[in-house]
Amino acid sequence: PSPTQWRRAAWLLSAQVLPSACGCNGGFYERTINDLCAAKFKFDMGGLDRGLWCSWPDTTEIYEELTNCTYQLALKVDCFWPNQIVDRFFVQIHRIYFHDCALTGRLLHDPPIGILAPFIAVPVLVTLLVTALVVWRSKRTEGVL
Repeated sequence: PSPTQWRRAAWLLSAQVLPSACGCNGGFYERTINDLCAAKFKFDMGGLDRGLWCSWPDTTEIYEELTNCTYQLALKVDCFWPNQIVDRFFVQIHRIYFHDCALTGRLLHDPPIGILAPFIAVPVLVTLLVTALVVWRSKRTEGVL
């Protein structure tokens, strides 16, 4: 983070209580979570191999720190949490870092051919066998009244 970001962080951390008459300054809150929380998250995610971004065990602590950062800053600037600013912020984070991840935390892919082939071959063979059986049975008319 830049010196300006560090000063802003120091100010926020040193401020114990802001006057509640001011209310939530959404613009300041949005800039602050982008400058502080997103910057730290970007730094932490940059330390991970990109192949681990979809691994929940590897990213859970980083993600929890990001969530906590947005929450603590909301308290400091007298904003409700969660709010629309936080929602948009996390949607943007997910678009950048987690857009290729499945909901289970694993990337979706086709199973190996050794597993996939029987699931394709068996129904095709059964269909051909039943068709051949119907044709063979229809040509045999003896015993049918």
